[in-house]
Amino acid sequence: MNAVKHLYIIIACIVCLVSCGADQHPQEANDLADNNIANPKGNTMKITVSTTIFTATLLENATVNDFKRLLPLTVSMSELNGNEKYADLPVKLSTNAVNPGTIETGDLMLFGPNALVVFYKTFPASYTYTKLGKINNTEGLAAALGTGNVSVTFELQ
Repeated sequence: MNAVKHLYIIIACIVCLVSCGADQHPQEANDLADNNIANPKGNTMKITVSTTIFTATLLENATVNDFKRLLPLTVSMSELNGNEKYADLPVKLSTNAVNPGTIETGDLMLFGPNALVVFYKTFPASYTYTKLGKINNTEGLAAALGTGNVSVTFELQ
C-alpha cells in the first residue's frame, strides 16, 4: 500500500513540474502582444513578397489600430478573381465598411471582419470593404504577387 502512495506522490510531482514549465513561452508571447497593444505607433508599413519589398501608408482608424496589434504578421495569401490576394486573419477586427466604387491597384483593405486583401489591379467594386491603407509604389506588385498563393509579411517601419 505504501508503494501505491509513493507512486501517486511521484505522479503528482511530475504533473506539477510539467505544468510549471509549459507556462514559460506563452508568457513571452503575451508580453509581446501587450507591447504591441500598448504601442501600435507609425503609419508606414513594409510589405515583403518573396524578396520584393513594398511600402504602404496606413490610414488612421480603429481597424488599422486593430491590424497594427497583429504585426509583424506573415500570411499565406490566396489568389482571387485575377485582381487580388487575400488571407484570413487570426482574429476579427473592428470594421467600417463602405463601397469604394473603384478599387485601385495597391489598395489594402479588409473584407468582412477578418479577410485581409491586397489588390493588384484597378477595377469597379460592388462589395464593401474597410480601408486600411495603400501601397505607395505599385510598380512590380502584380508580378511579385504572381498568379497563385504567396507568402506575404506585413510589419511596421
